[in-house]
Amino acid sequence: MARKASKDGALTHIDASGEARMVDVSAKPATERVAVAEGRVIMSKATLELIVSGNAKKGDVLGTARIAGIMAAKRTSDLIPLCHPLALSKVTLDITPDKKLPGCVVRATVKVTGPTGVEMEALTAVSVACLTIYDMIKAVERGVRIEGIHLAEKKGGKSGHYRAGD
Repeated sequence: MARKASKDGALTHIDASGEARMVDVSAKPATERVAVAEGRVIMSKATLELIVSGNAKKGDVLGTARIAGIMAAKRTSDLIPLCHPLALSKVTLDITPDKKLPGCVVRATVKVTGPTGVEMEALTAVSVACLTIYDMIKAVERGVRIEGIHLAEKKGGKSGHYRAGD
């Protein structure tokens, strides 16, 4: 399990006695923070065509997944025990069908002005959007794979700008 570490290497969600704790962010300044996460849903070409054509039995797969991802970002602190509840100012979900995969690329961008970042909200949005795509097409194809969910970029806060692969 990955744990959040401070610049000195100490785990910020673990206190001196080794117990889990919610980090105190009350002394941190409110700054604009943005996080972008990505993931992929891999499927057969036939299933992707069903999604793109709008003929899936359960309805608009991509529209439903987009709404599910946005809702999930807003509920992240209900799902991840030590996450702070945040007043998000922006959540966007871009879902792009890709015939080369074949499948869909899911990308979430989340923004807040506050004392803590929105990486978990972006990752949660992508995860739930990918799961929603799976749920809506599982009757057609059970072998669908969700892959590569990761933080693609983070801006703002004390640690500055991060971009995957840099």
